[in-house]
Order: sequence, then C-alpha cells, then structure tokens
Amino acid sequence: MSDIQELKDQFDGYKALNLNLAMTRGQPADSNFDLSNDMFTMVTGEDTVTPSGIEIRNYPGGVAGLPEARELFGEMLGVKPEEMLLGTNASLMVMNQVLTWALLKGVNGSPRPWIQDNPKLMVTVPGYDRHFKLAQGLGFELVPVDMTPEGPDMEQVEKLAAEDASIKGIYFVPVYSNPTGDSISDENVRRMVSMKTAAPDFTILADNAYAVHHLDPNDKTVPLNFVRAAEEAGNPNRAILFGSTSKVTFASGGIGFMGTSVDNIAYFSKLFNLTTIGPNKVEQYRHVRFFQTIDGGIDGLMAQHAEIIKPKFDVVHKVLDAHLAGTGLATWSRPKGGYFISLDTAKPVASRVVELAKELGVALTPAGATYPGGVDPSNKNIRLAPTRPPVEEVEKAMEVVALCIKLASAEA
Repeated sequence: MSDIQELKDQFDGYKALNLNLAMTRGQPADSNFDLSNDMFTMVTGEDTVTPSGIEIRNYPGGVAGLPEARELFGEMLGVKPEEMLLGTNASLMVMNQVLTWALLKGVNGSPRPWIQDNPKLMVTVPGYDRHFKLAQGLGFELVPVDMTPEGPDMEQVEKLAAEDASIKGIYFVPVYSNPTGDSISDENVRRMVSMKTAAPDFTILADNAYAVHHLDPNDKTVPLNFVRAAEEAGNPNRAILFGSTSKVTFASGGIGFMGTSVDNIAYFSKLFNLTTIGPNKVEQYRHVRFFQTIDGGIDGLMAQHAEIIKPKFDVVHKVLDAHLAGTGLATWSRPKGGYFISLDTAKPVASRVVELAKELGVALTPAGATYPGGVDPSNKNIRLAPTRPPVEEVEKAMEVVALCIKLASAEA
C-alpha cells in the first residue's frame, strides 16, 4: 500500500466519526467566563456613587472614564491613570474611533487630516484579520511588514517610515502577537519610538490585547512600555496602546481602553465627547468592585485563566510533536502567552489543509486570514485557536490537522 493510500484510509476512518469540532476564533471557554460570574452582583441600587464622588447612573463623570477604572486598567497597560481613556467593551471600537478621527482631523499635532494624504498603515504579517478589515474598511492602504521573534521587522519598518510620508503609522500586536505569539524586544521598542519618519505625525498603534495573558504566571513577557519609551525618546505623542477586558472578564461586557500621553488623551477626549456624553460607568464600576474581591487583582484572575488555557496549548504541541516533528512538513510557534499558535506548512497547501479538515468536521480559521485581503501569497499559514473547546476536543482536532497536513503535502 502506498503512503498516500494509507493516509487516505486514515482520512476515511476519521470521516466515519462524524466529528463536529471548531477551532476558528480566539474565544474564551465558558469555564473562563465562569471565573467572573460574581461581576453580576458587584453593583446594586444601594451603591451608585463611586469613592471619587461620581454618580454612575447619571451623565456626568468625564468621557475618559471613572478615575478608579482608569487607575485599574492603567496597570494593565503600564501607564498612569491620567494617560488612560476608557470606551466600550471592545478595544476595536476604540481603535476605530482613533483611526476615524485621525482621517477626519488628524492626530494630535497633525498638519492636516490624514485623509488628505491618501494614508497608508504598516501592518505585520502574519497578523490580525480584524486590524486589516477595519483599516481597509476605513480606506487605508496596508503595507505589510514581516513579524519576527523580536516583533515587527525593524529594517523594513524604518526604511518604509523614512521614505514615504503617506505612511501614517504601524498597527500591530506587540505582546504575544496574533497569531504567532511573538513579542517585541526592548531594543525594537526603542528603535520604533525614536526612528526618523517622513510623516511628522507618524503614530504607533499597538494593540496590547494580550498584555496580561501569560500561559505561565511565573514566566511573563513584559517588554519596554511604549508610552514611557516614546516620552524618553522625545516623541511623547507617537505611541498609543490599546487593550480590553474582553478575554479577562466577559467578551460581551468588558471594557475597551487606550493609553497614551496626557496631551493625546486631552485631544481625543474632546473628539470622543462629540459622539458620547460619557462611557458605561456602571460597567466600569462593576469591574473595579469585582477586582477588589480577587486575590491578586488582575494578575490573580489571569493566573486562574492560565490554569484553564495552558493545558490546551500543551496538547496542541503534544499532538504536533508526535505526528509532525522531524517530518519537515510543518513548523509552528510555541508562544508564552496569548490565544493562538501559528502553523506554517512547508509546501503551499494551507488552503487544502483547511478544506480537508472541514471534510472531517473540524473547522479552522480560513487559510490566508492572517494576511491583508485574506490572501497568503505563500499559502502556508494557518492560525490555530485552541482556547474555546475542551482539551479532549482540541486533541482530536489537532490529530485531524496533523493528518490533513500529511495528506495535503503528499498530494502536492
């Protein structure tokens, strides 16, 4: 029997199992949400005024958010409370507002609205599909740069930023990048905040979505803080950090926020205030009160999340090591945090792998999703999202993925 026939027989064996497994999006499991269920009882009708004296049911209180919440979430981004602005549950919505106002008005210090310059944004590849879709939906042209184990390829970034004034910024995940799990080095943080740029209002848009999502609480990756580094480099308004509690508390009821210079906060607060009198102070205060009950606060809760998530990452590596290590058919990342594992096939068969897996009842993120426009020019990258299913389903799904990689490679 030929090797490919043996693989096809194994494929038919899995098909008979009628599997229905999904590893498409980086969602928390219900067990992760259960950790925050006490949030539902954190605020009552008897407790509607914060220690800072703000009545959470009324309009006043400031568009930037409750002082207590700005302090709490400032810890997540490593910035001061006065350098924080809080928005809705999704950081993507905060990013949308920043990018939209930048197009219409420019950022703080811009000579004119960005839209007048036919603006471009650098994005890392492989990268986050939501970044690509948002920026392209707003009309930005995307300029891909490679993601490396040390963060964005700074040789490419520095060259592009210096020679093209229409490149207005770089948009990426700095810690436990989606999907590779790579984190930017301190050296590259310093290079990015201090580099020469053709655009005088070049802006670093760093989506620090996984800043506290460590798989091992005793082995944390915490790079140099962009806001502090930009301040030290003499470009205090260049960096904007984003984050949220979507994968900390509830995906539908978290808090999105941004951290940047005090001057930037003042600038964007005036613009944000045109669209909202104030943010959801009830939800903000609920978070403040909740974390006061958690031993270790945010870090304590994230350690509990890691206990649920790390075994899922471990089983992905166990299966891939058992079936693909040494075959030369694929390589994959081994992140220390975040929500994803990035896998690259040796041959241009990623789309075929996803197609074969679907036949066996395993849904994967579409091949190419980690590249602008959904097209991976090498057809090799697959984003694995193991966080939502239980461990036993992750293991079975990865057995299917490994088999499909072997079969697709043999076909090729």
